[in-house]
Amino acid sequence: PFEVEMEIRTENRTVGAKVAHAITMRHPNGLPAGTASIKLKGSAGQSFGAFITSGMQLHLEGEANDYVGKGMSGGEIAIRPPAAAPFTAPQAIAGNTNLYGATGGNYFAAGFAGERFGVRNSGATAVVEGIGDHGCEYMTGGTVAVLGPTGYNFGAGMTNGSVFAYDPEGAFPQRINGESVLLETVRGGSAPAATLRGLIERHVAATGSALGTSLLENWEEALSAFWLVIPRAALALRAEEAAAAEVEAVSQGVAD
Repeated sequence: PFEVEMEIRTENRTVGAKVAHAITMRHPNGLPAGTASIKLKGSAGQSFGAFITSGMQLHLEGEANDYVGKGMSGGEIAIRPPAAAPFTAPQAIAGNTNLYGATGGNYFAAGFAGERFGVRNSGATAVVEGIGDHGCEYMTGGTVAVLGPTGYNFGAGMTNGSVFAYDPEGAFPQRINGESVLLETVRGGSAPAATLRGLIERHVAATGSALGTSLLENWEEALSAFWLVIPRAALALRAEEAAAAEVEAVSQGVAD
C-alpha cells in the first residue's frame, strides 16, 4: 500500500491512468480497496480518474474538468470543495460527461456536475449533488443518486440500472425522457430506501458533504422527496422473463 499527496493543475490530464496501467499489468484483477491512495489539491484537467481500477482511491480537494471517471472499472473517486471554501451550499465541482462508459467503481462529488452525467455507465456507483441536461443517457447498469436538480431529457435511452433523484420542488417529472423511463416514489422501509441511505452515508464519509449530512439528519422528510427512476426496457425484459418462466412451469407440469 502507498499514499501520495500532490498539487494538481488543469494541464494535468488523465491523472490516475498510468497508475491504473501499472496495476493492471501486474494484477489484472486489481488490488484490495485503498492500496493506492492518491490525495490531490487544486483543479484537475480533462479525464481525471479515467480508466482507474480496483485498489485505487483518488480524492480531490478542489474541482475537475470534463470526463471524470471515463472508462473507470473500479476504485474510488471523491471530489469535495476546498476546506477553506466560504460556502456550504453545493457549487459546480466537475465538468461534463462524467463516468462516460464506466464499468465499475465508485464516484462521489460534493457539488454539481455538468451535462451527460453517467452516459453509457454500465456498472459504476455514483452520488452527485446536481447535474445538467441528458443525465444517465444510454445507461445500461450501475447506480446513481442525484441529490439536487437535474437538467432536461434525463434517462434518454436508459435501459438498465438504478437512479435516485432528490426533488423537493416537484420539478423532476417534467425533466425525464418519458419514452425511456418512468418514476416511482421511494417507500420508507423498502430495499431501495435502504440502498439510497447507504449511498448517502458513503458519500458523506468520502466528501464530508453538508447536503448529505442534512439529508441524513432529516431522513424521513428527505426520503419523501426522492424518486426512483425505472427504465421501461428493464420492465419489459422482466415481464418477458416472468412470462417465459410461467410457460416453463406449465410445460414442466404437463411433462410430469
